[in-house]
Amino acid sequence: MSEYSREVLQATSCLCSSRGSMQLQQLWRELQLCSNISQQEFSYIVQECPRFLLVRGRAGDGGGRLEDCTVVAKTSLRLCRRYGKESCADCQQLHLCKYFIYGTCRFGKGRKPCKFSHDIRSDHNYRLLRECTLHQLHEDQLFLLLLQNDPALLPEVCSHYNKGSGPDGSCSFSDTCTKVHLCQHLVQGDCLFGPKCKRLHAIDERRRRLLEERGLSSDIIHDLPIIYRNLHHLTIASQSGSGSDSLTGSGGDSLTGSGGDSGFKARTEEMNICLHFIRHSCKFQDRCLSVHFLLPYKWEEFDGVTWELLPDMEDIERAFCDPAQTQSDGAQPVNFLSMTRWSRPVRRLSTVSSVTKPPHYILTTEWRWYYRGDGGRWLEYGQPDEKQRCTSESSASLEQVYLTDSRTQVPVVKGQRHYVISFTDMYQRNLKHNTKRRVRRRPRFVSAAEVTNQTVRTN
Repeated sequence: MSEYSREVLQATSCLCSSRGSMQLQQLWRELQLCSNISQQEFSYIVQECPRFLLVRGRAGDGGGRLEDCTVVAKTSLRLCRRYGKESCADCQQLHLCKYFIYGTCRFGKGRKPCKFSHDIRSDHNYRLLRECTLHQLHEDQLFLLLLQNDPALLPEVCSHYNKGSGPDGSCSFSDTCTKVHLCQHLVQGDCLFGPKCKRLHAIDERRRRLLEERGLSSDIIHDLPIIYRNLHHLTIASQSGSGSDSLTGSGGDSLTGSGGDSGFKARTEEMNICLHFIRHSCKFQDRCLSVHFLLPYKWEEFDGVTWELLPDMEDIERAFCDPAQTQSDGAQPVNFLSMTRWSRPVRRLSTVSSVTKPPHYILTTEWRWYYRGDGGRWLEYGQPDEKQRCTSESSASLEQVYLTDSRTQVPVVKGQRHYVISFTDMYQRNLKHNTKRRVRRRPRFVSAAEVTNQTVRTN
């Protein structure tokens, strides 16, 4: 995906200049004016890049077709909640003034300086923006992106307003309600009444005054219905695990970073293989939201239009499970670092991680974590090295933390030495000498014969 970083930036810029979302075909037409990518490449980017969420329309409106989708801009960046209140060393969130984002901060501009930063290019902020490949966005574009992705920046839509029959629904606060009175179905994108709806589809004058008192600019207030709709779609996608920032595992924006060293995951964590189907016991059949396949892993190649199964899948999986391997064998090997085969993107789907299920669940994916030891050997965390020393963290404990927050850093001790593991760049760093060792996350190999034996025993 990194080879399309310029196109991803251009698409993000277009979306943020159009209030955070656009119809798919409209975005394609905009990109054609400034880019030479093919339609197949465009389709691949918007479907597989973690910067974008595809939202399908209602089934009755042709919502099953890709061309009828809306593209919403995403980011995992948020404003730091502790900034200015307490120390937040090694913070992975932005240090910015909230009212600067609103466009209404009264400080600065020749007045008393604001105690909160107005500098998106400070050392702290610029490092995070570069990691998320957002450092080239204009301020207004970045602020719009933050507003529709960070729920804490805006007041909630009042749920009581959307209940009951009164002019303010069942909201007892009426004019003094601190939440926004808007039609919930408008926000969800499924209001059937349009202009005839008895609920507000725009911010009325009395609510506008309240929002202005809370610091929101008139431009933001005008765009709130669309911003709330985008925020709703992003929140639903995040909660359901679909379309999340999956290229870095769970919530990252980086265009690199896979289970190997770099490259992309292409939603492999979210598109899980159905555990029940492997055992021939899925009761949902075609209605199942998980992928139906008879192995706990599935290797596919993108041909520009669809994902196709790769041949010799078991051999590819065997090589991938070896942390020392950077590619599979054969005349057309899969590169595990870039997740490509020749120039075509490759992805690996799998069953859910074993740490998310009780031990009696079979054929979950047991992920193992390795660091590169002396002499280039790869050693598993929690296992003794040549001097019988073990790390304080094991594969299972690292996997638990990684699934909870793939952008965090984990302290590790081995003997008298202290390290920190960064999931973002997949390195282990020595805190005293600042030296680094590469870290890899690879699954335990499971053959097709083992799958058959396990399913036979449990059925």
